[in-house]
Amino acid sequence: MHAIQARTTGGPEVLEWVELDDPTPGEGQLRVDLAAAGLNFIDTYHRSGFYPMPLPFIPGVEGAGVVSAVGAGVEGFAVGDRVAWTGALGSYATKVVVPASRALAVPEGVELELAAAVMLQGMTAHFLASSTFPLEPGHRCLVHAGAGGVGLLLIQIAKIRGAEVFTTIGSADKEPLVRGAGADHVIFYRDVDFGDEVERIAGKRPLDVVFDGVGKDTFLRGLDVLKPKGMMVTFGNASGPVDPVLPLKLMQGGSLFLTRPTLADYTATREALEARSTDLFRWIAEGRLDVRIGERVALRDARLAHEMLEGRGTTGKVLLVP
Repeated sequence: MHAIQARTTGGPEVLEWVELDDPTPGEGQLRVDLAAAGLNFIDTYHRSGFYPMPLPFIPGVEGAGVVSAVGAGVEGFAVGDRVAWTGALGSYATKVVVPASRALAVPEGVELELAAAVMLQGMTAHFLASSTFPLEPGHRCLVHAGAGGVGLLLIQIAKIRGAEVFTTIGSADKEPLVRGAGADHVIFYRDVDFGDEVERIAGKRPLDVVFDGVGKDTFLRGLDVLKPKGMMVTFGNASGPVDPVLPLKLMQGGSLFLTRPTLADYTATREALEARSTDLFRWIAEGRLDVRIGERVALRDARLAHEMLEGRGTTGKVLLVP
């Protein structure tokens, strides 16, 4: 098989295209012939060493494909099944070994590329809007980086749940994307202070929740526009990690809540994993959730894909395809 491998940590240049022996699935595992692997910011954190990894390693935690071998003790899956997964490191490879406990059957009517595109970002958007802060009609939320992979899905799920959605984007060419996803208010963060604009539209401190995947550049200002007892949900570090914050800051803002959730905790059980994927696959099949694949990049060119993602030059989901 072929794969992308990192033998050291650093910039995108450490990603190498290599040939390796085909893997053999162990007990409780599947071997899957890759149809597409998803590109995510966590892949850049693994590559850079921000999240330490044993070296060498194959990046990628998300994908979809067709089962080509089944390990001992696996029930419910067979050769030829279409599956998708998240949480399986090593997905940047033409053949991926996936724990059967993390694999999900892809129903008819859902393309494998679309399934790969919603495993991490789609389930992240799902747990943010339905569990971390369960949105309801009457709630107002802010989604930063609304034209990104998580952002476009999160806007749509927030609208499915009946919320009023504010979103930030960097350029006018992204506005049709977020409007098409259902955003009620679009803010160009390079042109205005997003907090000032939120309050101009909706009054002083109007937001119930801020969903912030940007991090350092937006975190503190986001606290300023939350209602008393509002929630800051910080789930990414696109601009760098958030600086330490004193609990007194939350008190001064009006008994604010702060959480840093992870997909692993919100899909820790098989029941939770299947419930979230079932919703996503159903919404896709019904046409209620539009999964925008912004770029398809050859797997061997993963270095280029990382450069695009870190340069904020992408919209929607980026897939790596064999």
